[in-house]
Amino acid sequence: MKKKIFALAVFTAVALSSTAWAQKFKPLDKSPMDLAAFVGAQGDIRVYYSRPQLNNRNMETLVPEGKVWRTGANEATVIEFTKDLKIQGKTIPKGRYGLFTIPGKENWTVIFNKDADQWGTYNYDPKKDVARVTATASTDDESLDVFSIVFSETGTLHLGWGNTRVSLEIKM
Repeated sequence: MKKKIFALAVFTAVALSSTAWAQKFKPLDKSPMDLAAFVGAQGDIRVYYSRPQLNNRNMETLVPEGKVWRTGANEATVIEFTKDLKIQGKTIPKGRYGLFTIPGKENWTVIFNKDADQWGTYNYDPKKDVARVTATASTDDESLDVFSIVFSETGTLHLGWGNTRVSLEIKM
C-alpha cells in the first residue's frame, strides 16, 4: 500500500510540474511569420516572411532607398516555386530562393538569391543572385502598419507597408 501511495505521489508531482511548464509561453513575436501563397494550374508559389510593424516609425528610415532589404523582418524572406518562372523576360528555375528588394521612389529592384537560409542581409552575397527584376512602386491612401505580402488572382505579387505598394507580375 505504501508503494502505491508513493507511486501516486510521484506521478502527481511529475504531472503537476509538466502542466506548469507547459503553460509558460514566450511572449508574442513582434514580427510574426506569415505565408503568402499562389496556387495555379501551372504550379505553386509560396513566400515565407516575417511581418515588421511601423509602430509610429517612418518606413523610409526602416527601409532606406537604394539599400538591400530582407523584404520583411528577422530571417530573410524565402520564395519557392514548383515550376520555372518568367518575370520580365527572365526565366528563373523552379526552386527556393532568398527574396530581397532594393527600394526606390518609382521602382523597386526585386532580387532572387540562391542563399535562402540566412538572417537578414548580413551575409547577402550579390554573386549568388539568380535574377534581378524591376517592380513598379506606387502609393496608396491607406497606410498599413504591418508589412504584408499577397498575390492577386492572376499571380501578381504585391508588397505593402505604410503607404507604399509594390507590384510584380509573375508568369509560370
